[in-house]
Amino acid sequence: MARVVVVEPFHGGSHASWFSQWKQYSRHDLYLLSLPDQFWRWRMRGSSVTLGAELAAFAAEHGPPDALVVSDMVDAAGLLGMARRQMASVPVALYMHENQLLYPVAPGQRATDTYGLINWRSMNVADEVWFNSSFHRTALFEALPTLLVRQPDNDHDHLVAPIAQRSSVLWPGVDVGPLIAGERADRGETSRPLVLWNQRWDHDKNPAEVFAMLARLASEGVAFDLALAGETVRENDREMVTRHGVLADRIVHEGHLARADYVALLLRSDVIVSAADHEFFGIAIIEAIASGAVPVLPDRLSFPEIIEPQFHGRVLGSDASLEARLRAVLEDVPTARAGIEGLRASMVRFASPTSAAAHDDAVERLIRSGSAPTPGLD
Repeated sequence: MARVVVVEPFHGGSHASWFSQWKQYSRHDLYLLSLPDQFWRWRMRGSSVTLGAELAAFAAEHGPPDALVVSDMVDAAGLLGMARRQMASVPVALYMHENQLLYPVAPGQRATDTYGLINWRSMNVADEVWFNSSFHRTALFEALPTLLVRQPDNDHDHLVAPIAQRSSVLWPGVDVGPLIAGERADRGETSRPLVLWNQRWDHDKNPAEVFAMLARLASEGVAFDLALAGETVRENDREMVTRHGVLADRIVHEGHLARADYVALLLRSDVIVSAADHEFFGIAIIEAIASGAVPVLPDRLSFPEIIEPQFHGRVLGSDASLEARLRAVLEDVPTARAGIEGLRASMVRFASPTSAAAHDDAVERLIRSGSAPTPGLD
């Protein structure tokens, strides 16, 4: 059994879920050093000092851990510098939940290389780099040369391939077991299909496009109800729904739910739809599919990875076809669900015990390799 310190400066949402699911099923002793999930720019610039000091104190009191796993939201080079005396021989893995090179710039903000370069420095000091999806890994390594060529001198391009060689994919665990086994609520034959929004309310998930589509379908007389359960980023996020007056009387739930109530909502939801501009994994989508909702998704980002190939033709499609596909599903949900028989059960691939075992195996390989970089694990 190994002692593993996990450093997560943005402990909330999918980041917190990743750690909690791993810890719950891990065969190792996991210790968390964290900060709340707010002020993300400051976290990337300053958390290395705060958490580096905590890491040094932890190692001084308990001895160095067997391995260190750090999130992409910390400057790993700065963190290790703060704890250099205590952590000099500890192997380090960097877990990439996302990266700031490919993350869409929010409206009103200006693009900058600052945070992408923090990710780049972290990748260089890590002995191994773990990605939450193959899509994420491929997209970042394709984009890195463009970032590096923009810099004035000391070209780092030759360092990209060695880092790619010591990178691997470790899906975060999702608590799908109770969802796959859960009995779907009987809403009655006359009930309108229930469309679920359980994704984060932020620009990169493109909720404005989803609700514009739903408003047009409602205006056409397509029957459906709407449940809004996504994590709120800003207080006025949900105003985009009420801008479409035709949707107001279709909202049957709005707001955050305790886990048990959220699971109950998942098990009575019929359709999940995404028009996201950014998705490196997709926990919310996987939860909905595991609960039996029919997905309507674009054929890009991580979606072709989380949907097994035999279901691609019925689930994935172009952005231009999204509204027509959503209309067809809403007009005949039973037929749409019958056409993807087996998709719900296939979400077991992402079950937390399986993911935790893969993370634990990766930790053991990291420890065996010491501080010497090793090839990809997958």
